[in-house]
Amino acid sequence: MMMTTILVTIVMLLIWQINIIIVLSFVVVFLGMELIFFSSVLGSVGDGSWIILVFAGIMFLIMFIWNYGSKLKYETEVKQKLSMDLMRELGPNLGTIRAPGIGLLYNELVKGIPVIFGHFLTTLPAIHSMIIFVCIKYVPVPVVPQSERFLFRRVCQKSYHIFRCIARYGYKDVRKENHQAFEQLLIESLEKFIRREAQERSLESDGDAETDYEDDNSHTRVLITPNGSVYSLGVPLLAEYKDTGRSTSEASTSGEARLEPSSDPKMSDAEQSLERELSFIRKAKESGVVYLLGHGDIRARKDSWFIKKLVINYFYAFLRKNCRRGIANLSVPHSHLMQVGMTYMV
Repeated sequence: MMMTTILVTIVMLLIWQINIIIVLSFVVVFLGMELIFFSSVLGSVGDGSWIILVFAGIMFLIMFIWNYGSKLKYETEVKQKLSMDLMRELGPNLGTIRAPGIGLLYNELVKGIPVIFGHFLTTLPAIHSMIIFVCIKYVPVPVVPQSERFLFRRVCQKSYHIFRCIARYGYKDVRKENHQAFEQLLIESLEKFIRREAQERSLESDGDAETDYEDDNSHTRVLITPNGSVYSLGVPLLAEYKDTGRSTSEASTSGEARLEPSSDPKMSDAEQSLERELSFIRKAKESGVVYLLGHGDIRARKDSWFIKKLVINYFYAFLRKNCRRGIANLSVPHSHLMQVGMTYMV
């Protein structure tokens, strides 16, 4: 209860921004009552109040184990993410067959290519023609407007058709939209991003056909906390996700040649390229959207110390098996779901 009072006090100061006098009155009254109750529990341990302390200790261990295991899993994903050099070696086809459609690959990374994507490439006989890495994050604002829900970033060159999407929700937002509404809003936001990207590129004075894409050494205007939370540096949420990278457009031109170019001779090359990419997105959307999820199993390394093996292999594994599955949290339809199992050695 004391922790709850402390957390509510922090919320009152930082989020609600209530008068400091009211906050101090709240702390004195409620924290004083809880300290009196805690002292009475300590004074009557021999009379049976030790049960309350044991229950509190168990709850603390559960929260600690869950946080410890989740942190190790996230750190492992960050360390094992795929390099951009590997993606360039694979080429636009990613070393496999690109089937028509859009694949939404859910992960927790806001930067880099998740290792589970490589597992999909080696496990599945084909991969979708368009891949979007979807990362859901909660930001410290009450409500995120629909127009600012998604932050997009291009991954690799244009011919790869790979994007990153950070879906942001406030602490008062409730995910009530069905998967069709979510897909429609995501595709519309992606089209707006591509149009804005084309406009920014056309305004460049040099006029080179350069493609901005995410690189290993690129710098994002996003603040990432150690636990994986992401906060935009825009005010309040008008993010300008404009990292710059340099690449040639030869692969992009060859990859887009299969699409029908615009018949209007008055259109510039940039406008034709934009129309081809938008047409590619619409055709991929018509082919269907599939949700790609990784079912990760967390295991401690063989050289880990005994306590770590006990915590990760048994306690944390037990909590993961009995918690709500990601499919239910993400409201993913089973008819559009594809899962691949993977083991993380932490």
